[in-house]
Amino acid sequence: MIEILSKPWPWYIAGPLIGLTVPALLLLGNKTFGISSSMRHVCAACLPANIPYFKYDWKKEIWNLVFVAGILIGGYLAVICLQNPNEIIVNETLKTELAGYGITDFSNALIPSDIVSWENLLSFKGLFMIVFGGFLIGFGTRYAGGCTSGHSIMGLSALSLTSLIATICFMAGGFLAANVILPFILSF
Repeated sequence: MIEILSKPWPWYIAGPLIGLTVPALLLLGNKTFGISSSMRHVCAACLPANIPYFKYDWKKEIWNLVFVAGILIGGYLAVICLQNPNEIIVNETLKTELAGYGITDFSNALIPSDIVSWENLLSFKGLFMIVFGGFLIGFGTRYAGGCTSGHSIMGLSALSLTSLIATICFMAGGFLAANVILPFILSF
């Protein structure tokens, strides 16, 4: 079983499993799939204030908080139990491009330590990427009325035009960020 879990699953297995989450949630509990709504539930539970947006019965959505807790616990267990001892294989063309930005250390498990480390976090570039990037993600999620999983998995399967537009914008934004904005930030 560890052998199966320790390797990436092909798209034709992982995709349908993710896709089957939507009808399972709808059929078993008339629930919708999405992660960003859990932040609203956490705020409503932890910060009971006189804010109309947080005045609702968040306890009806406790399943969503349990789901997110399962994601966090599963991620932690995957790092502990399924860690790959081998060096990550990075395409030589990508290595050359990243070396131009000063990213050369790929010894860390999944992320280059040249970008993500305590030293880099406390730099202007690190703070900019984490704080400003986090703000943009939070703002965009709220502005779009949901996150990528909510729109792209749940919304598209429900044939929502709003989710189609949001998903197209997510993809365009990701392309722009990866090919224009991130190289610009890394060049400093």
